[in-house]
Amino acid sequence: MLDELGFYTLAGQPDSSRDLVTEVIEGEALGLGTAFISERYNKKEAAALSGAAGAVSERIRIETAATNHNTRHPMVTAGYARTMQSLTGGRFVLGLGRGIPLMQDAFGIPHITTAQMEDFVDVMRRLFRGEAIIGHDGPAGSWPVLHLDATLDEYLPTGLVAFGPNSLELGGRCFDDIVLHTFFTDETTARCVETVKRAAEKAGRDPATVKVWSCFATVGDHIAEDKRLMKLVGRLATYLQGYGELLVRTNGWDLDVLQRILADDVVATVRGLDVVGTTEQLEHVATLIPDEWLAPSATGSPSQCVAAIRNQFDLGCDGVIMHGATPAELTPIVEEYRRTAT
Repeated sequence: MLDELGFYTLAGQPDSSRDLVTEVIEGEALGLGTAFISERYNKKEAAALSGAAGAVSERIRIETAATNHNTRHPMVTAGYARTMQSLTGGRFVLGLGRGIPLMQDAFGIPHITTAQMEDFVDVMRRLFRGEAIIGHDGPAGSWPVLHLDATLDEYLPTGLVAFGPNSLELGGRCFDDIVLHTFFTDETTARCVETVKRAAEKAGRDPATVKVWSCFATVGDHIAEDKRLMKLVGRLATYLQGYGELLVRTNGWDLDVLQRILADDVVATVRGLDVVGTTEQLEHVATLIPDEWLAPSATGSPSQCVAAIRNQFDLGCDGVIMHGATPAELTPIVEEYRRTAT
């Protein structure tokens, strides 16, 4: 198994949730170490997908990246995580994220704070140690009694999708896996890794035990051009629509360029370009986005993709999620990665 490589199941907008079954089987056969599961409510509810992934696999790790802690009662989440650990023989990682404020506002879901996630992870780990938690009153919430199983004494691995410095430091303090964001520049990636590792050391943890994953768009030239546009231009444009200022500030890009992109008629009116954008629309949007904004990705021939992936390790990352492609689409890249291993 290539424990340092992973992929996202159901990249983009799948025709059917059942596509996950084939992807997980193929990803495990390819030797990928982790299958990451993102959450969209229409066909990608994380608990259901996790169970399916666990049922059809034997070795690959299964990690949510991410679900939100405040969309389920903590006992429901604990039961979900415990069931997954039992189903998979300990191959499950509960990955959390802060979520998208615009979506949370629309659905009436409270915004998530760093303190809430830290408190919630502590609650989960106490439950996995068999504790009965009485009268908890903390940032994550207040509950009279929380209890999973008095005979339980296990460790629940947790992951965090981190963006800003507060989340990155939180990841270093108390999470096992930290997943960075797609389209981070080399400078941003290196800085994020350093922030996580420094926070881990400050908290008295061994930084080497905290795994930082680069979420790295990997879209080789062997994929059809219209799909490449969707996976690269469409995906970045959708990020810019949702939280462009945060991404642009994080990377040190030009905010004036962002405003020009967002003011464009297509970008302003077609929401979710990585799902519904036509080839013509995406070709137009490609003329708006600077080349350097799309550069933090693995593109070109398999050898070029492998070189870009290996550069993520040179920047300090412990793992690379080859984002935006299915295991079938990743096969020539992974074969080249194995062939050129030293």
